[in-house]
Amino acid sequence: MSMKTEGVHAGEILLSEANGTRSREDITLAATAALLPAGQLLGTVTASGHYAPYDPDALDGTNAVTAVLYAPVGISASPQRSVGIVRDAEVKRALLTGLDTAGEADLLALGILAR
Repeated sequence: MSMKTEGVHAGEILLSEANGTRSREDITLAATAALLPAGQLLGTVTASGHYAPYDPDALDGTNAVTAVLYAPVGISASPQRSVGIVRDAEVKRALLTGLDTAGEADLLALGILAR
């Protein structure tokens, strides 16, 4: 019998958020060659304004966390729309992808608490 592992569902990372959907924004993700799970930490590419996976060693703007991906996103050769948690929320630490000490400080500056 084969076993399947379910990924993180859309919104599953949220413990709480601001009234309505004030914590969320429509965002544009840069082209990606990998699947991005809900909870992926994102930075903003300075040159394009598109979001891409957080990379603390990068020099293109993605070295600072500016959002958390709300729902999983597939591979795409071109930029695609998605939703990011960008302010005033509590998220599940165990479901965040790429979290480190600097990334957590960036989240706190956005009003996003990892619990």
